[in-house]
Amino acid sequence: MTADPFTPAEERTRAARARRTLTWLLCFAIVMFFAGLTSAYIVSMSGGYWTSIAMPEPFYWSTAFVLAGSLTLQLALSSAAKGRTKLVLPLILATLGLGVAFTASQVNGWSRLVQIGITISPNKLLEIGGVYGSDFSVSKDGQPLVPADGHWYAANDSAKQFALDAEIAEQKDRTGPYFYILTLAHAGHVAFGLLSLLIMAVMALKGRYTDKEHVGLWAGAVYWHFLGALWVFLFLFLKYVH
Repeated sequence: MTADPFTPAEERTRAARARRTLTWLLCFAIVMFFAGLTSAYIVSMSGGYWTSIAMPEPFYWSTAFVLAGSLTLQLALSSAAKGRTKLVLPLILATLGLGVAFTASQVNGWSRLVQIGITISPNKLLEIGGVYGSDFSVSKDGQPLVPADGHWYAANDSAKQFALDAEIAEQKDRTGPYFYILTLAHAGHVAFGLLSLLIMAVMALKGRYTDKEHVGLWAGAVYWHFLGALWVFLFLFLKYVH
């Protein structure tokens, strides 16, 4: 006795359910990946010399671009669900443009860091440029360092009796590499998101998204919203967790 075959409607329902499950599993895997990276970052802060980096302005723009992209893509999904299919393609293209702007602002932010000597390959602390206390600052075992008269002192050394010049001359920036690894890893996932947007734009151009058939658009929207939320987390983490 053979089982009755699934109807076309049942097949579509099963396919949509599988697509939704895979989307959530992908997001969960990415969460675990970044949880490992941020945990390593926090452990590295536990002792020794540490650099606090001021968040470059372009990364603020990145936040605005990725959140605006979430809005336009959500509007595209809502339009498809309501049968307003003519709005779907323009909204996807708007999201794609905002995604490109996000990527450009990230590159600009990395360039700003390179200009002051914060690179993915750690430079010595004394090779970092920029304005101390504004662009970056340095601490040792949680105590901020204070430059004075060409020497370095711990903030609690008010009498400035114990210069740390010899020690700091041998120390390298440990924060910069983590900053780049976290943001570059996110940018890699954004690249996949941009590719997904291109595919969704083609699908929308072919009229594949309707009020009843738009699970692919739903998956793309969820992934893009997830990337936006992940970036906000990383932005706040890198700005405030030192």
